[in-house]
Parts: sequence; structure tokens; C-alpha cells
Amino acid sequence: MAIVRPELLALLCVLLAGPARSVAEPSGLAAIQRPISDLQPEAVLKIGKTADWVALAPGSVWVGSTGPNAVSRVDPAKNRVTDVVELPGEPCAGLAVGLGSLWVPLCAEKPALARIDLASRKLTAVFPVGPAAAEGGVAVAAGSVWLVTDKAGSLARIDPRDGRVRQVVKIAPGSFNPLSYRGAIYVTRADGAEVTSVDAATGRVLGTTQVGPNPRFLNAGAGAVWTLNQGDGSLSAIEAASGRARSAIGLGTPGHGGDIAFGHGMIWTTMIKTPLTMTDARTGQVKRQWVGPGGDSLAVAADAIWLTDYRGGTLTRIPLRAALAAGR
Repeated sequence: MAIVRPELLALLCVLLAGPARSVAEPSGLAAIQRPISDLQPEAVLKIGKTADWVALAPGSVWVGSTGPNAVSRVDPAKNRVTDVVELPGEPCAGLAVGLGSLWVPLCAEKPALARIDLASRKLTAVFPVGPAAAEGGVAVAAGSVWLVTDKAGSLARIDPRDGRVRQVVKIAPGSFNPLSYRGAIYVTRADGAEVTSVDAATGRVLGTTQVGPNPRFLNAGAGAVWTLNQGDGSLSAIEAASGRARSAIGLGTPGHGGDIAFGHGMIWTTMIKTPLTMTDARTGQVKRQWVGPGGDSLAVAADAIWLTDYRGGTLTRIPLRAALAAGR
């Protein structure tokens, strides 16, 4: 049997995946836009000077902040902040939950990775391995924590017990945001227009798929990995089974920041001044877009959308049923 070298296999995957098709023009968005004030919140919680990065854990919602540099735990049953865990640096990238902990990349003079025990709600470790840049992310898979640690594209596999880097996988420079899905780590290349997939068990690069320009934040659902492309404000989907990209969907929300989540068959995205957009994951149709103040990060639970207002420093709970009903 011929042995295929990993780099040749990766190249084959790229060729099979092919380029993403051109983005559909975001025509008709004005007709489906509504003011964000139409969605009456169930709660608005003050978090800090800024509020960014939302993660769901069993029985809790976690959100990062500056002023103070901290993560706050919210009890969704009571709609109140129960704990504030201060950090030795700014929580500057997406949060991840896994292995009994909340993982928080920190930007500081020496970038680091914080581990917070979900049961005790205490900071239990700060490892001297940190994110390559702000607006990055972290993922948990195959008993390890995954973090891109430099702008050259070093994806580190980190031991969750002692913070030791067990493996470094070289991917495209300018890649920053990892996501765990179906046994693979997907990493967007914000400085380009690609997503690299890596086998979470072995660290082998599986392939690269072309998406829209400057993809940064990503999520998964309905059998696909979805990227929010900052370059043109579009949404791309990569079929997890084939690695092929579907036609990009125009959202009309280009720019810095933003976030993406999946829930109830919908892709939910946020950008400042366009705090919420709802897109049908099956049809690719943009169902509703809410405009106005607020936005920048979000998470979707079974019954609620948790949306930050970065500049206002708040976390808002929006009834999921109300948002879904508005899109019909």
C-alpha cells in the first residue's frame, strides 16, 4: 500500500474542497430589518466597563469584561451575577468550557491561559502560554486545550493539568480561532480566506477550505462549520462530511469584532450596530436582522439569547421564542 504524506493529503483535501462560491448580494436586507428595541429583554445585567465573550456551562452563563479584567458567572435561573473571578490580564479572546473548567485566554505583558474550576468558581491556574492576538479563541477536544500561540500559525495542544504544550501543529500564518467539532479542530485564518481542519486525536492537518474574506469567529451546527467573515460581512458554511464550502450568504455586516452561534436551526450573528441577525441554517435565508445600539458577542441556549453590549458593558437575556417568532 502506498503511504500518502500528510502534506499531500492536506493538498488533496484543498483541491477536493475547492473555492467557496461568490457571496450573494445582501439585497433586500432593509425589508427584514427591525430595531433591536423590538426584542424586549428578560434581563439586562451590568458586567463591567466592557462586556465581551459569552460561554454556556451547565447551569451557568459566563461573560468576560474589562473594568475589571474578569469573568462573571450568571445564574440563568435567577438572572443575576453570582460570582466575579478577577484575572491577571484582559480576557481578550473567546472562552471555552470543557474538562470541568472554563478556559480564558489572557492578553497581558506576558500572554497566558487561565483555568477556572466550574464547581468551585475559583481561578485554579494561569499557564504561561497565551493567545497570538486579541480576538482569538480557545477550544477543548480529545482531552486537550487548543490555542494558537503566535501569528506564524502555531496551534498548540496543551495539557489541561499542567499547561505543558504537548504538540504544535503548523497551520497557515494569520490563523487565530479554533473550534472543536466532530473530532476535528477547525481554525479560521483571519488574515486570509481559509479554514484549516486538524484531526483532534493525532494533530494531523486534514485540509483547508476556502471561505469568505477574513473569517475570524466560527461555530458549528446542522452538519456544518460556519464562519463570520469580517472582510465583506458574509456567512460561510463548510460541510463537515465533505469539507466543501457552500455559497456564502451576504449579511451586510463587515467590520471588526462580532460573534456567531447556532441554536434552534438558526445561525445567529452579532456586530456592533447590528446586534443580531438570524439566518436559517437549512435554507441559508436571512430571516431577520435587528439594528441599533449594542452587540458584539453572544451565546444561544435552549430558551434564551445572551447578547453583550460591548461598549455598554452589559449582558442582555432575550427570549429565544420572541426572536424566532419575529422571523416567521
